[in-house]
Amino acid sequence: MSLQTVAVWVVVIGIFVVTVKPLGTYIAKVFSYEPTFLDRPMRPIENGIYRLFGIDPSKSMTAKQYGVALVLTNFAWIIISYVLLRLQGHLPWNPEHMTAVNPQLAFNTAASFGTNTNWQAYGGESTLSYFSQFGNLSFLQFVTPAIGGTMLIAFIRALSGKKMGNFFVDLVLMCTRILLPLAIVFTVLLVWQGVPETLAPYLHVHTITGQTQVVARGPIASWDSIEHLGTNGGGFTNANSGNPLENPTPLTNIFESIMMGLVEIAFFYALGVMTGKKKMAWTLIGVAGIFWFAMGAMIYFPMHAGSPIVNALGLHGHVYRVGTELRMGTGGDTIFGMSTMGFTTGSVVTAHDSALPITGLSFMIGMFLNLVFGGFGVGLLNMLMLVIIAVFLMGLMVGRTPEFLGKKIEAREVSLASIAFLLHPFIILVGTALSVALPVGLKGVYNPGPHGFSEILYGILSGAANNGSAFAGLGAALPYYEVTIGIVMIVARFASVIAMFYLAESLLKKKAVPETSGTMRTEGMLFGGILTGAVVVLNALTFFPVVALGPLAEHYLLMAHHLF
Repeated sequence: MSLQTVAVWVVVIGIFVVTVKPLGTYIAKVFSYEPTFLDRPMRPIENGIYRLFGIDPSKSMTAKQYGVALVLTNFAWIIISYVLLRLQGHLPWNPEHMTAVNPQLAFNTAASFGTNTNWQAYGGESTLSYFSQFGNLSFLQFVTPAIGGTMLIAFIRALSGKKMGNFFVDLVLMCTRILLPLAIVFTVLLVWQGVPETLAPYLHVHTITGQTQVVARGPIASWDSIEHLGTNGGGFTNANSGNPLENPTPLTNIFESIMMGLVEIAFFYALGVMTGKKKMAWTLIGVAGIFWFAMGAMIYFPMHAGSPIVNALGLHGHVYRVGTELRMGTGGDTIFGMSTMGFTTGSVVTAHDSALPITGLSFMIGMFLNLVFGGFGVGLLNMLMLVIIAVFLMGLMVGRTPEFLGKKIEAREVSLASIAFLLHPFIILVGTALSVALPVGLKGVYNPGPHGFSEILYGILSGAANNGSAFAGLGAALPYYEVTIGIVMIVARFASVIAMFYLAESLLKKKAVPETSGTMRTEGMLFGGILTGAVVVLNALTFFPVVALGPLAEHYLLMAHHLF
């Protein structure tokens, strides 16, 4: 392991360690409506928004009202985004004269950005105008992660026996107090490192070969900052963070890796502050960290070991660099990869489709679990669903009615948590099976054998896990995949939201039970081990068959020197 690799990892992980407590405490204060240092500059803006839209910030909602407001607001944004994409040719800020986006692609894109997935079946610089990128999709990159954050905050309040709060107030606060200030800071840092921020037309330059080349530019720095802070992941350009204008230096690679996990890890500590269970928060951080580092090992070591076929030729000592970003080195590529898949961002600095099978499997594991810190807000929500299931299993083992944060976990709560957990694999497995069984689905597969199967699985999985990255060998621009993955993204997002709010409502109605000497502890190494085991066993039972057909089969065939 090189010194550069160690240095990159130490910097990124060190920033996470240093910021988790102060940022988590700040988030808890914001959503407990306690004074913070941003009250003075932000409160006039927030009050103006409340007056403009007729929001009463003092009015609390029930769980049902909160959930309905969230779903309807999110659906409204998806519809508006679709209309704007269809009208692109008639809207301003279009110096390259981009035409209207076709219906299937407009649906796919609106569903993608409207669900915080950012799956892209297009090249941004060749398909979308500045208005579509900056005015339409950038707006969604703020509000859709904010919705994920409000879902988490509402659920934490339900666990704590507090009022649900007001969805619209929480949404505004998530944008003005968390996302916007951080986005401004990181935009300035990216501009400092050379990332463009302009509304000027594309550059047409004459190369030394006498040819003319078009260099795409635009408001890229501001796009990149919220792309990563909100775990959105959609690139301004087709190459995403592999494009030197989006990610020009090793320092911007570090910035983007940090942005992806900064708030997500802090949410875990905010849970501890808001519930008074800081030790539990550290336990959950430890469990998520175990899986995150395991993913990093599965990315780094196969890459460093090289291709078995090349090794068999006697060319030992090489590093597997097919599809990787040479400018960032193995360490930079690895930390970015484990961040984008662990935090389910979906932005890419390397070509995931070109990765070795075990590395590709590590990317899938991040999306299978969907709780390795996970996406903005929803990652911790998924972890809490598994915590409830693990607490129930512990109760069965000792013969007690399980409790979590003073609330008895009974049949209704376990059923709802199980439904929320099972929706994820159900959508993935059914979507993959249909795509493999239907001839129209197979038309998008250009690689034979297990790798082609992995490409289909990865595409459906990415849409369901609100990740958005792809094994790019899949024909994602085909109408079948534009519509299918669009439906997968919407169903995966809102079905889990509905289940979560039913669970929150059930917990909110329960009276808190005082802790006793017999209460099962949801903290420490014992509970962390049980939770880790529950995550591994439940997901292994669910996904091992498709993993065996895809990346594992490809790995063993590669060891036998078969390529696809």
